[in-house]
Amino acid sequence: MTDEEIQALQTELDSSRAQARELETELEGIKAEKEALASDKETLTAELETKAAAITELEQVIASKDSDIVTLKQGTVESVERFTSLQESLNLAVSAYKTAVAQANPAVPGELLTGDSIEAIDQSLESAQTLVAQVRQSVEADIAAGKVPAGAPARTAPDLSALSPREKIQYAIGGKT
Repeated sequence: MTDEEIQALQTELDSSRAQARELETELEGIKAEKEALASDKETLTAELETKAAAITELEQVIASKDSDIVTLKQGTVESVERFTSLQESLNLAVSAYKTAVAQANPAVPGELLTGDSIEAIDQSLESAQTLVAQVRQSVEADIAAGKVPAGAPARTAPDLSALSPREKIQYAIGGKT
């Protein structure tokens, strides 16, 4: 081989070595990038696992809350039913109280007892008793004013004080003037 060929081969070898070094450098960069990506992958996988655990925990909390909501709805329905039952009982008790008050106060007309609670019935009873008392007083006053004594008035002796002494003597004798 000639020097020129050797030189050409040497140049080609140097060029190949330079390319090999470039490729090695590029390979090292790719390896470093691969390691960085692997590290990122591990970080992201850890974050994903943390988020998946948080999602699982939140799903359990939601299931618990859903259960609580169902329980509260059932409690609300039961409370409404109990309230309705108590309201009916209260209405019956108030009606019975109204009847008892009317029977205990025969002087008060039943129509004057109004109200849908015990307090309202008590207030209407007081008002009705006041009204009945006023009517009674008015009627008694009318009766007293128009009262006429029974029979003729009692006889009284005539008033002789206005007569002269002579008239008094004649009256005593039974004579007329």
